[in-house]
Amino acid sequence: MDGNGSERFDTVIVGAGQAGLSAGYHLKEAGRSFVILDANDRIGGSWRTRYDSLQLFTPSWAVKLPGWRFPKRSALHPSREQMADYLEAYAGRFDLPVRTGVQVERISREGDRYIVSLGGARLEADHVIVASGANRDPRIPVFSRELDPAIVQMHSSDYRNPTQLRDGGVLVVGAGNSGADISLDVAGSHRTWLSGPDRGHVPVSIDTWVARNVVFRIIRFVGVHVLTLRTSIGRRAKVKYASKGDMLVRVKPKQILAAGVERVPKTVGVTDGMPTLEDGRVLDVANVIWCTGFRHDLSWIDLPIFGEDGELMHERGVVTSEPGLYFVGLFFQYSAASCVIPGVPRDAKYVVERLLERERNGVAPETVAA
Repeated sequence: MDGNGSERFDTVIVGAGQAGLSAGYHLKEAGRSFVILDANDRIGGSWRTRYDSLQLFTPSWAVKLPGWRFPKRSALHPSREQMADYLEAYAGRFDLPVRTGVQVERISREGDRYIVSLGGARLEADHVIVASGANRDPRIPVFSRELDPAIVQMHSSDYRNPTQLRDGGVLVVGAGNSGADISLDVAGSHRTWLSGPDRGHVPVSIDTWVARNVVFRIIRFVGVHVLTLRTSIGRRAKVKYASKGDMLVRVKPKQILAAGVERVPKTVGVTDGMPTLEDGRVLDVANVIWCTGFRHDLSWIDLPIFGEDGELMHERGVVTSEPGLYFVGLFFQYSAASCVIPGVPRDAKYVVERLLERERNGVAPETVAA
């Protein structure tokens, strides 16, 4: 604690998910003074609040953060709870200094130090690693406010299971992976429509032995080592993914059809309180689930780190315009796998290496007390 009541650290990490914990592992190995802050009440909270039926696409053998692999090999694909428990156990195994229930409201700079504001408290640091992701604000169309108040509306981040819904039809808006999963989840008890364009799908079942142990290794290699910002095919892929979204991975169109889910065009507005489709149809539904993603919101970082287009300016997670500020877990930070488990550990290691390099070049480190 310094004279103005601030706690002082070499590094503050914002976010205790797989990205923040991976960065914390490397800082711990280097003997740095750091703290990891997370808004959730428990480590792994961002996983625990996902829908009940969620399973990872990554097979259990490939879930590995630095120093320790996912231990439950009997699970072919970890569930949301198993993944959350793994993260919690990981933090405990390496004695990482995580503070939960802490909401970071602002990151700014005073002189040569970063200030991390936590409501009535504040932390000072030479370095800040933002590992919370940019997806803190659910994206819901403005016209949703015009829907009949009797319609149950929720974003996919608030959906858990069908018991939250009213009797009657369900419109799932957004035909990506979450939308496809949730449409199958509710179709057993509700008439269901899935709205949005077909972006394609992985042609093989990811739950077979061959897919888990052969196909996934190929996909992982391509996502981690081929589709990177160093390759022309990788740079093209980044533009494509950003504009068109991902294809379906686990769910196949035939499964959606077999479950009785009706595929419909994009939802574009409201007519007499009911959702209206791009082809002019008006659906009489009792529930709408918005699987429409999240806004890229980093407005809580009060630093000049954004370009004229509003995008974060960085090189592999290193913000060159603000020395000492880093990111881990961004979409296509370096490769197509940067925001998912196979790519996060490499990016975290790279960022911490740059942080330590900066210290060696003149910024005095705070070491952990013996």
